Amino acid sequence: MRVAVVGAGVVGLSATAALMQRGAEVVCYERADEPMTGRSVGSSRIFRLAHREPELVRLAVDARAGFDRWAEQAGRPMLVPSGCVISGADVAEWAAGMEAAGVPLEMPATPDRLRLPTRRPPSEALLDPSGGVVDVDAVREYLTGLTKRALRHEPVDAVDDDGHVWTRSGPARFDAVVLAAGAGTPQLAAQAGIAVPGELQHHARFTFPVDPTVAWQSWIDLPANGLGTYQHASGPGRWAVGGHLDAAVTAWEVGRDAATTASREAVLEYAREHLAVEPRIVETVYCTPMPGLGDGFHVQRAGRVVAVHGENLFKFAPVLGAALAAACELV
Repeated sequence: MRVAVVGAGVVGLSATAALMQRGAEVVCYERADEPMTGRSVGSSRIFRLAHREPELVRLAVDARAGFDRWAEQAGRPMLVPSGCVISGADVAEWAAGMEAAGVPLEMPATPDRLRLPTRRPPSEALLDPSGGVVDVDAVREYLTGLTKRALRHEPVDAVDDDGHVWTRSGPARFDAVVLAAGAGTPQLAAQAGIAVPGELQHHARFTFPVDPTVAWQSWIDLPANGLGTYQHASGPGRWAVGGHLDAAVTAWEVGRDAATTASREAVLEYAREHLAVEPRIVETVYCTPMPGLGDGFHVQRAGRVVAVHGENLFKFAPVLGAALAAACELV
């Protein structure tokens, strides 16, 4: 089987690796000079079993097993098992999803069980002891090593549902085409008759210096009022914070600079008021997510084309890659 994968983010590389392991001949097209520089950019992501939906909890369990397999093959850990705290108005929904899936959790998590760099621990929280942080650098090194002979740094201009792919080198035909191009997926998918949400927004997360001697837990805080955030240790002595701002502030038409400035001001104010970090930003990570999708992903097919879209996909990468490889065998 000859397969084209469009996009060399973590999902595209995971699919490429899974296809190669199944014996497929794969070309992975990437428009950027390096892989994993779009939505997969950065050195870390939160890993969690915690989700509101039991099926996503179970999927995360499978993904954790996949990361463990990758770690064994790579000879280095992929996950930092620090734990993950969920707090906010709907924490009971998260707990219900985890309980239905039969995974361990602590609810309520008492303040003495929380390791968060906050001046005031959340009053209502659950602890996902299986959560932590994905080492993105380790994943990148592993996947690029597996897929380097398949990688082609060339933008894809068009696709057709019969398996044709057009680039500056001309047309090529494949038995299957996987669209995992992030922000580029909607336009290409539409050419094959697949509808993918095309709206984008600006998003940035910011990293602050923090006490490096503490094994901080990852944290998702979604209060009924105030700034919702996701937070985690992005490295020794580094604490990354992303804020969920009003949609009008981060809308695409606002522009990257204005949206990033507004996000920076909101997160910096939050850090000064609530966090035990040095209120000095040492790194900014920018990306362009699709608004309103939340957790989960969608795989669609038309002819020989398989398209995937979603948000917060990094934590599912091992199972997503396998699922996309399996989908190619059905076209």
